[in-house]
Amino acid sequence: MIDRTAEQFDIKPARLVGDAGYGSAEMVAWLVDERGIEPHVKLMDKSERTDGTFSRSDFVFDPERDLYECPGGKELRKYRRAFTKPRDGVSKDGTMITFRASRLDCDACALKPRCCPNDVARKIARSIYEAARDKARAIAKTEAYAVSRRERKKLEMLFAHLKRILGLGKLRLRGPSGAKDEFLLAPTAQNLRKLAKLIPFETPIFAT
Repeated sequence: MIDRTAEQFDIKPARLVGDAGYGSAEMVAWLVDERGIEPHVKLMDKSERTDGTFSRSDFVFDPERDLYECPGGKELRKYRRAFTKPRDGVSKDGTMITFRASRLDCDACALKPRCCPNDVARKIARSIYEAARDKARAIAKTEAYAVSRRERKKLEMLFAHLKRILGLGKLRLRGPSGAKDEFLLAPTAQNLRKLAKLIPFETPIFAT
């Protein structure tokens, strides 16, 4: 769709507004790194914990040293030993990298009950697309993102009205021409309905 819009109308979108279906790591990275489009979407993020222990957001990533720093000030690295194989710590599909803390650091840490009470040491999985996801998280804190959410809700309400009130949950005419006619008539009826609400009615004059 982005390519067709650019070819036919010479328009390049500056932002993409959508629901969480567009919030996968691969999609966000494609928008940010390859297309230069701001992703105004909700991320698919399962890193937050609800059991009272530290979530991944409580750990600080240092891109220069390529490691995480825990709330206790200790380091989580990709490779803990010199003889670690290059493939160790990387998921089978190559999209996730595991950072591990030292067992000695975790055993001596007073925060272990709040960090990894059931594990010998804390581990954090980081996506290779995390830099693009961080940009999406930063955008989510801006006023522009709040405006995008309000605009998206207005559009979603129109689509819901088309499906539930005007019966456009499924098409009744066959072929591309029939679909085009239905998609033209349904919004036309929707606009006429809105227009009727905007035009004030004259006050009726009753005969005496």
